[in-house]
Amino acid sequence: MPIQVLSEGKDPGSHLPIHLTRIPISLISSTTDCANKIVKGKVLRKGPLVPIPPEDFILKIVIHEEESLLNVSSQYPSINVVLFGALAKNFSQDVNEEDVLVASGFTVGKSPTANKDNLHPCNLLLSGEDACIYVYPQQPTLDPRSPVASTLSSMPSAEVSRAAKASKYTYVQLGDLKAGSTVNVYGVVVFFKQPFKSRGTDFCSSLKITDQSNHKIGCTIFCEKLEDHPKIFQIGDIIRMHKVKAQFFNNGMTLVNTFGFSVVTFDGAVDGAVEPRTSSPSFHFDEEDQRTVEELRSWAASQDLFPSVSALVSLSAVQPKDYFDLACQLLAKAPIDTTCTLLRVWDGTRCPHTLLKVIVELNVTEGPSSFSKEKENLIANVLVYDNHVEFARQLKPGDFLRIYNLRAIPGSSKVPGLTSSQTEEVDHLAFHLHGGTSYGRGIQVLPEKSLVVQRLKRVIETFAEDVEDYLPELNDSELLEVWSTPPESLDGETMKCSTERSCSHQIQLVTLSELKNSDSDRVYHVRAQLSSYEPRRLHQALKLFCSRCTIIQDVPDEELVAGIFSEAYKDSEACSAPAWALSGSIDLPRDSPGCPQRAVSTHLSTQLMTEGKTKELIFLMGTSLEETCQVAAGYQNIVPVTSSSGHLALLDLSAPFLFRGRKRYYGCKQCSEAALKEPSAGGVGVIDEKIIAEALGVQLLQFVLLMKLELQDATDTLDVFLWKDAELFFGVSAQDVATNQDSQNILSQTMDSLCPQDGCVGQRPWLDFCLMAYIAEDDGIQNQTCYQICNTTIIRPSSTQSDPA
Repeated sequence: MPIQVLSEGKDPGSHLPIHLTRIPISLISSTTDCANKIVKGKVLRKGPLVPIPPEDFILKIVIHEEESLLNVSSQYPSINVVLFGALAKNFSQDVNEEDVLVASGFTVGKSPTANKDNLHPCNLLLSGEDACIYVYPQQPTLDPRSPVASTLSSMPSAEVSRAAKASKYTYVQLGDLKAGSTVNVYGVVVFFKQPFKSRGTDFCSSLKITDQSNHKIGCTIFCEKLEDHPKIFQIGDIIRMHKVKAQFFNNGMTLVNTFGFSVVTFDGAVDGAVEPRTSSPSFHFDEEDQRTVEELRSWAASQDLFPSVSALVSLSAVQPKDYFDLACQLLAKAPIDTTCTLLRVWDGTRCPHTLLKVIVELNVTEGPSSFSKEKENLIANVLVYDNHVEFARQLKPGDFLRIYNLRAIPGSSKVPGLTSSQTEEVDHLAFHLHGGTSYGRGIQVLPEKSLVVQRLKRVIETFAEDVEDYLPELNDSELLEVWSTPPESLDGETMKCSTERSCSHQIQLVTLSELKNSDSDRVYHVRAQLSSYEPRRLHQALKLFCSRCTIIQDVPDEELVAGIFSEAYKDSEACSAPAWALSGSIDLPRDSPGCPQRAVSTHLSTQLMTEGKTKELIFLMGTSLEETCQVAAGYQNIVPVTSSSGHLALLDLSAPFLFRGRKRYYGCKQCSEAALKEPSAGGVGVIDEKIIAEALGVQLLQFVLLMKLELQDATDTLDVFLWKDAELFFGVSAQDVATNQDSQNILSQTMDSLCPQDGCVGQRPWLDFCLMAYIAEDDGIQNQTCYQICNTTIIRPSSTQSDPA
């Protein structure tokens, strides 16, 4: 049998074949030899049985290893297990959450959800005749004095086992509630308040729910921790509560939580995923629960339960004097005083009214202190007052929020806590979240998977690339400030491009379908169209590559680099200058916008001789990133430094270790052995970044371009990488793309020509490619055939000559 349910008293594993050996979950990897191995764990989560036409099934569970075997690391005690076929079907029928199991005959695969669920990076796959699962059903713990326990104790052990297995949660309709009874209920939320501090030590939630009985029941929930309260985001959400007590209050029935209370909520949208929202590490949820949620969704959608106009309003639709809900992303925040906090938010749309401007000190702002002019026009300043200030302190820039019952106040306003340097604003619109919880007033952090966040992301993503500089949930590593959105066309016409192969291979063209069925470690010629490419934000294609350890990494974003400079400035302490260093001072340009009108701190330098000429290497300490860039505009070879234990040291290598004009150079943290010493360039003809990096003990990182293209022809589609020959392909260097607007324009215009964003397939040119097929290795195992573009160059039309007349 693929699944064996053991009787009471047996432990799974005690009657297994002796040749099987248990392996701890934490020691499982992609290289694990699964032969004659078993794993043991408790079922934490059991997903629904999913049919796969025509007659197959798949089911996903999570198991947890409660004890530490052989004192091994328990970094990943829980792992996803995927079951296929009859095994999945039988498991769905015979096994429940909290049951303990032992699995054998599994294989190990890479978990595609590890970054989302934070579980083991691998998963276990069970299918076929070799897979087997031994299950020990767990019985609920009963009070021996209870009537149920007394009844069970008088039954034969086999009947006890069946009774325990047959027991399920039962739910009471809201119309059938009886005072004094403790029940489990489902309902649709028709009103709610955010948790607020009660007079005691608990937080209190207040809501009203209904179901098909058409009874509206108030609920009052007291919990010490905010995370234990229902995660309700909007009217219409579905809620399930266990262990709530029904009682009369103010001539009506109400529900209050009791000992053992637990709650799970769901999005109420009919077309939304049934994703439970709970802080509990384990909970019961099966197919019957899913049907209940879906039935409540359908019923609620057919009833006139909710306001005809949604309270959720975008900034572009806000009118003066409105009370509204705002879904937005938090960009930055700053305290105004003890009773007020400023939240800087946006939703990708522009308010048609002039908005309040708020001035705060730079050193109290969490998140970027300034944005591009285009983005500033989309940012709203929200003033949060009184009891909401405590919650606002926990928010992080990048969070997606829903702010409930926000008020748009027209006219002039004086912002509390600001100095006289604040000019009084007139004829503007201010956004205030007043104190209290009336009308559901408050703030919630929205989950990434919610429909509201998904819609919000799509709106934000349509905003121009030059202001998409703060979307951390998209892993957006912003490049230098010089990267901007290029023009969509040249001379009013789209640039037409083609490709040509620069190789000497004399081989026949093959279709993509034929290529997929061909050998690896060979080159092929294909003719195809470009159907899509990644990343769509082309500045993300620029990476840093270490030739020694072969690591490819994102270019650090501006905010991270600025933070490193800021921390270095705070941590700087007095230190003596090395004997080889010369002291001096550099004045910043006085007319530079945003630059302090003062001299930069004393710098140190050394002289390098090359070709009979003296060149200066400047070691700069005590400056911000902005100030360093100002100095680099007028001086070559700037090395930012800090002081550590009385000695000079380079900054963290996440920041550039060298500035040469507008160019920045980065070092590899893993391969560098940075040491600040007197550089020597004796006998060297040219002092370049490689010489300086070598002198400082830094392994220089190289700018590279990395993209994934999807090709298509009449037979198939194929994903290919563009990396080693990317500079040959585009005809520009990656270093130039990092700093030169013309090179960035070439890259953007080329991709627009090859794959117009709004164009049909017929508008995409047919391209000739030379592809190299090779086997990629993951953890030393060859497991996938990949394809890389090589020996291929973009051909652009020659520049149009201007009319001499």
